[in-house]
Amino acid sequence: MSEKTASETGASAKLLGAEIEMSVPFYDLDPLGVVWHGNYYKYFELARAEFMKSIRFDIDEMRQSGYVWPVTKSDCSYISPLRYDMKIMVRAELQEEEHRLSLRYWITEKETGKVLAKGHTIQAAVHIDTWEMCLKTPDALLKRIRDARKKVCP
Repeated sequence: MSEKTASETGASAKLLGAEIEMSVPFYDLDPLGVVWHGNYYKYFELARAEFMKSIRFDIDEMRQSGYVWPVTKSDCSYISPLRYDMKIMVRAELQEEEHRLSLRYWITEKETGKVLAKGHTIQAAVHIDTWEMCLKTPDALLKRIRDARKKVCP
């Protein structure tokens, strides 16, 4: 887990995030030899999963809390195509957590730092038993986020 200051991101508070490094696999390419557009969301998910692990709120903890967090909105801006075996970094940063989970993503070329894609997802808490959407993020997740912030911003 890492953090950026407000001046680096334009936000008003320190942001929690996580980053993964990967090589673009052959099976993610389309017939034109570039990564098929839907696979960018898979890369975002890998970074988001790493973030959730970093705050100790992975799938098991999520289920134990009685809630799940489906994606309710997503977008991606494709800036430059990803190609086979490119070494990339995928970063996820928490933007908002009070009423929903909002994360921003960046895919960059590892060697140059060039931004190749940007994205955003919104997730809402849904009660496992009733499948009703909550209008407030449950305390179990908010506590993990507060604890993580204390570690990077004592």
